[in-house]
Amino acid sequence: MKLNKTYFSGLAIALMLGVSSCDKDFEKVNTNPNNPEKVSSALLLPNVIRNTTNEIAGNSWGYGNIVMQYTAKIQFTNEDRYNWGPQSSPYSSFYNALRDINNIIEISGTAKQQNYVGVAKVMRAHLFAYMSDAYGEIPYTEALQAKGELNYPKFDTQEVIYAGVLKELEEANALLGTTTEKVDGDILFNGNVTLWKKFANSLRLRILMRLSDRKDPSQAMQAILSNPTQSPIFSAATEQAVLQYLQDVPNQHPLFTTRSGSYDEVRLSIRLEDELKGLNDPRLFAYAQPTTSSAAGVLGGVTAYEGVPNGLGDEEALKYSPSGDATKGGSNFISRVGLLWACAACTTQANPLGYQGILMSYAEVQFILAEARERGFITVGTAEDYYKKGIQASVDYYKARYTVISQPTIAAKLVLDDAYFAQTKVAYTGTTQEKLAKIGTQKWIALFFSGMEAWHDWKRTGYPSIKPGPAAFIPTVPVRFMYPGSVQSLNGENYKAAIGRQGVDAISTRVWWDVK
Repeated sequence: MKLNKTYFSGLAIALMLGVSSCDKDFEKVNTNPNNPEKVSSALLLPNVIRNTTNEIAGNSWGYGNIVMQYTAKIQFTNEDRYNWGPQSSPYSSFYNALRDINNIIEISGTAKQQNYVGVAKVMRAHLFAYMSDAYGEIPYTEALQAKGELNYPKFDTQEVIYAGVLKELEEANALLGTTTEKVDGDILFNGNVTLWKKFANSLRLRILMRLSDRKDPSQAMQAILSNPTQSPIFSAATEQAVLQYLQDVPNQHPLFTTRSGSYDEVRLSIRLEDELKGLNDPRLFAYAQPTTSSAAGVLGGVTAYEGVPNGLGDEEALKYSPSGDATKGGSNFISRVGLLWACAACTTQANPLGYQGILMSYAEVQFILAEARERGFITVGTAEDYYKKGIQASVDYYKARYTVISQPTIAAKLVLDDAYFAQTKVAYTGTTQEKLAKIGTQKWIALFFSGMEAWHDWKRTGYPSIKPGPAAFIPTVPVRFMYPGSVQSLNGENYKAAIGRQGVDAISTRVWWDVK
């Protein structure tokens, strides 16, 4: 009996010691290293940049390029016929990204890492402006405050949103470069805070121009341009905001792994074809591939490139014949989009390194400056010089991209000569309205595959002329996205207040700054 008591006493002590030991390491042992509760800004930033850029690229592909008639669909033509329902992208995905951006600001603000805060503010301003351009009024001042139990944020007017966005970009410009920490995780500018400053101020120019029919941007624009040391903007194509995609998954461009059927549904629009051919514009060879029926390979003569009208019904689009000969109709007679955007399943010539996710190009900045100078908003430089630089920058960019993917025959075609700029349709001559029309048209050409930005700019300017196709569901070109269904069901009162101010939740309802 005494032996048993001793035994059990020892066992109890051992168990207690074991439990104590287990308790000591319990938290460490039971923490999943792949699901941390606290992360650094360096870990959050790359996903924010990549995911939002991919979303922008996807929206350009699926809607922007089509509504702006760069491309047209030959099958499943609902987008091309404006049969649009509520759009959850970019609304839901961007608000998810904005949570991480706010976390970066909180984490880095506490650590006094002002470069990270500045970068995050640029991204936050960019995403809010992008969403408001697409939808109109959105939650802004009360957004992303669920932790504070604000679950039903009000929608702000665009006037309030853009004022806040411009203020935040100014704040970002002032913060960037005031501390010395390296911005790790920056897959856009590789930690170069000067380029983030230039992006911030270039975005300010874009937004000020967006609002120019509501508010005179002269003072703000001139202030930016008069002090390039304090408020620099993109001054070369090497500085522009483009995400370089990589060779390997998951860093390939989002279209590279698209199944061939989806890719092949989207072809060159006859609207863009006619414009490029009418201008003898070499970007025809960059933006499209020769038709299969031409047997030209990667590069053909001008006649080897054929587009299809926008807004056809499914049956008409699938059998469309550029020549009018019914025996020469169908996909083999319509050009695919250029090799830069080709998917892996579509052609052996596809290269994941060709396409870059473009957030803002140097060419776009030059066209903004050209318009600003022509309209008298700024006094520096000449409108003609900015205009020509914008055209040249666009052509040079695509020449460089086709060089990267080892397509020298296409790259060699991407050259402008004096004759191009001397053409009546290109030469910087005529009335102010005629000059603005030329700026708008060339800007539209340059914004190929930045279709959402082209769409927003068209809503403001009306350049170039875009008309609905014959089978369109509505008689006008769409001017906004409808809110996602979840907004109406989960935040109904604030949703109703927004459309009460803005107008019915329809793709034909103009946003506040669209007064053309």
